[in-house]
Amino acid sequence: MKNKVAALRIAIGLCLLALLVAAPLTKPVQSFLSIPKTMTLFSNNYLSEALPAFGDGEAVEAIDQEIFQGQSTGKQDLVYTVGSIPVKKVSVDVLKDIRIVPGGHSVGVKLHTLGVLVVGHHQVRTAETSVSPGEDAAIYTGDILLKIDEKEIHRMEEVAPMIEKAGKAGKPVSIEVKRGSQVLTTELNPALDDKDKQYRMGLYIRDSAAGIGTMTFYDPASKNYGALGHVISDMDTQKPIEIHDGTIVRSNVTSIQKGNNGKPGEKLAEFSMNRNYIGTITKNSPFGIFGKLESDMRQNEEEKALPIALSEDVKKGPAVIRTVVDGEKIEEFDVEIVNSVPQDHPATKGMIIKVTDKRLLAKTGGIVQGMSGSPIIQDGKLIGAVTHVFVNDPTSGYGVHIEWMLQEAGIDIYKSDKKAS
Repeated sequence: MKNKVAALRIAIGLCLLALLVAAPLTKPVQSFLSIPKTMTLFSNNYLSEALPAFGDGEAVEAIDQEIFQGQSTGKQDLVYTVGSIPVKKVSVDVLKDIRIVPGGHSVGVKLHTLGVLVVGHHQVRTAETSVSPGEDAAIYTGDILLKIDEKEIHRMEEVAPMIEKAGKAGKPVSIEVKRGSQVLTTELNPALDDKDKQYRMGLYIRDSAAGIGTMTFYDPASKNYGALGHVISDMDTQKPIEIHDGTIVRSNVTSIQKGNNGKPGEKLAEFSMNRNYIGTITKNSPFGIFGKLESDMRQNEEEKALPIALSEDVKKGPAVIRTVVDGEKIEEFDVEIVNSVPQDHPATKGMIIKVTDKRLLAKTGGIVQGMSGSPIIQDGKLIGAVTHVFVNDPTSGYGVHIEWMLQEAGIDIYKSDKKAS
């Protein structure tokens, strides 16, 4: 008898173990596990989720078993029930509907630095020896010269007369330097170059940078725009450029240098900073450049504002990018979203994309320099921008989610604590 009871207990235990192992594989349990704790969507937009249907509420309407539509903005707790038994509570946040015009335009960019940027040192050959006054004054590459003898400087041409004046007077100059977040003061003794009889500071300096990129979006209402999707860094110091002001203009793509393994390709374009003015640059951040448009960007009446998708709504699969590969004509090309990471906080690398369009591959070899900022569109929604190419695979690269670029542009989609750092 005891043996029969023991065998029965073992059999029951094995059955329970089998149920525990098999339960997660059953459709009802999988459906339950797939229900998120929170969900965000935009008013008047549909969100497709493979979820059991919720009951209707003030903020969200269940259209059918898999589609929800945002109604009035606000937060609401919705409860999923089986029969009359509550199973799980979901917090739903319905945001104000935002529509942005996607870009794709090729733009010329010129930045003026905050102060004057130090990009290197050099030796000044005097009558007796060679010296580098800048090095002796502990001024480093990447430092920004803000003031000389208490006078603010913004352009390179302002520096030489002040150094010459101090040198002739036999006096050192007081230089205010910005290094990272620190502002320091040092003294520099100008040295007389024995060859051209000019006083030098032994520093290579720069006050501007120029290049081309792609506009990602603009807001017809506020005229705010975003472009590039990544920070502009100085070519010598590799440090982000702190800007005083800047300008964007229309540019004309003249040719393409194709990319290949180990060497990224490049768009070649022509532009004039004195013509085809588009707008200002007020910010150079990890998420791109931003400012105000002062010219209408529409190329035709078909260009219209699109809804946006949050990072958690971007999915693997087909998408398109908008960019220019010839002249000023914006075209759409097929890409694949290989991976997308839902993000609660701002981050620059949120997606991996792969170019699948045969026309673009034949023309450029994939992603090339100058394509940064090309808007990415999926299912009729603006989801992000191309930012970087993989050096060893020019057909693939990174993308940034659009919500972080919008916040940098001053378009707050959350009206909450999610702030770009």
